[in-house]
Amino acid sequence: MTEVVVTGLGATTPLGGDVASTWEALVAGRSGVHLLEHEWAQELPCRIAAELAVEPSEVLPRVRLRRLDRSEQIALVAAQQAWDDAGLNDDLDKERLGVVFGSGIGGALTLLAQDDILEQSGPRKVSPFTVPMLMPNGPAAVVGLEFGAQAGVHAPTSACATSAEAISAGADMIRLGRADVVVAGGAEAVIGGLPMAGFSSMKAMSTRNDDPTHASRPWDRDRDGFVMGEGSGALILERRDHAEARGARIYAVVAGSGLTSDGYDIVQPDPECRGGGRAMAAAIKQAGIDPKEIGHVNAHATSTPVGDMAEIKGIKRVVGDHVVLTATKSMTGHLLGGAGAVESIAAILAIVEGVIPPTINLENPDPGLDLDVAANEARKVDLNAALNTAFGFGGHNAALLFTKA
Repeated sequence: MTEVVVTGLGATTPLGGDVASTWEALVAGRSGVHLLEHEWAQELPCRIAAELAVEPSEVLPRVRLRRLDRSEQIALVAAQQAWDDAGLNDDLDKERLGVVFGSGIGGALTLLAQDDILEQSGPRKVSPFTVPMLMPNGPAAVVGLEFGAQAGVHAPTSACATSAEAISAGADMIRLGRADVVVAGGAEAVIGGLPMAGFSSMKAMSTRNDDPTHASRPWDRDRDGFVMGEGSGALILERRDHAEARGARIYAVVAGSGLTSDGYDIVQPDPECRGGGRAMAAAIKQAGIDPKEIGHVNAHATSTPVGDMAEIKGIKRVVGDHVVLTATKSMTGHLLGGAGAVESIAAILAIVEGVIPPTINLENPDPGLDLDVAANEARKVDLNAALNTAFGFGGHNAALLFTKA
């Protein structure tokens, strides 16, 4: 099987405007969650979120900002970082360059803002860029156009599993011989009144408004829902011999991936994590390794009452009880369609740096939590393989297995 490697990383998150600052904050155990000061947030049951640490306006020129939805802006920021990190340039054969970049919700903020303009000022005031800004394939299209990708530009939309699915699909593009290099990842930026009101009405979000930094608490007995975040992660995937021929630095190998569906409920996860477990098993099978070789799982763990412990069942059943877990959403909040990519970057750097970031706010572990968690402080380890999981509304399940380069 063609070996796919990771040669570039890029991110903009609530913890930092790039991979280095995000990673430093993750290892230090810092929270990116804060109380929202926006006027639109004051009536909401949940008034906390994890907004970007660095605004896109600090990176992109003003003219470009006006023509891009926020999700497209941050996708471009992360993808450009990854491209530069990989040392790629315009000499690359663009017919062998692909993009798989997703968003779980898309340009919702643009849709809402332009609807306000339509109602207040009439149709002539609506931006001519409205449709390209709100369409869910917008982030993928913007990234593809930026680099001139011609092998195919694809935009999975699978809720919170979106960017993990994108990485899986990107690796498959290379294995199937459709591309030599793929920019893969995802972005989400929907911190706004309607999306947050909708999630709040579902009772899915934490209402710990008086203590924002402690609100996201995966596996803790007192967890009361997830905290919304925004951000983007991008990975450069490359055929190994192609990367070696140009002398590229290799972070890790995309050894295996698994994609399944629950067939259970539009919102609730399967309480036994059967679909998630099958995704993990498929990733392990494709990688051709013994589960005992996996030393770490960066878990989906969103800080919801049902989902967190269901995932524990799946990990124990498929991977085993020897792994060290962490839930970086305790610090970043839930980046929705961007989560899988950013958490994959964290899993890859755990292998490269030999450090597992902590799960903060784990003060009173759920009685059912009987696996080892890097709780409240980073854990030094020697890893050969790490797994990242991502599960989304609709029953989408994705698992990605990375191994040492």
